[in-house]
Amino acid sequence: MAEYRLLTIWCIEAPLEEVYMAIHNSLCWPDWWLGAQKVEQTAAGDADGINSVRRYSWQGKLPYWVVFEVRTTRIKKLVSIEGVAQGDLEGVGRWNFSHEGAVSIVRYEWHVRSNRWWMNLIAPVARSMFIRNHAMIMEQGGEGLARLLKSPLLSQENIDLMAETVPLRATL
Repeated sequence: MAEYRLLTIWCIEAPLEEVYMAIHNSLCWPDWWLGAQKVEQTAAGDADGINSVRRYSWQGKLPYWVVFEVRTTRIKKLVSIEGVAQGDLEGVGRWNFSHEGAVSIVRYEWHVRSNRWWMNLIAPVARSMFIRNHAMIMEQGGEGLARLLKSPLLSQENIDLMAETVPLRATL
């Protein structure tokens, strides 16, 4: 299985609580995040949302969909959200939230392996293309979040943690 360890950092001039709530409410992502085609809740979890399960369907610029479910394993309000993914991709996703004055900082770590046979087959030659596709989707997320909150997106960075720490451009 092809493995990916990716980090996205968004800096947005918006209140941390608004940023956190927009990310926490992933059922609404398709309303503002281009690439998030569909989000469905398949299990509610406890009162805090732990063990809730949501099915995500994504499509980037490349002509394929990725579908996976995420079971929420940890929530610390205004600090972090973590979940375990299974489906076309399996692994762990972690949202971390902080702020410096009026600027909210969102860090998303995505450590996954592909379960799609064709993606694994071509990964040795297409890995960089898959990573750029992910970076483009994350850039669309940062831009969509800024539009949703009517706040400036000050910066965003995408890093392949398995390579040298060189920011990725999302051009395909």
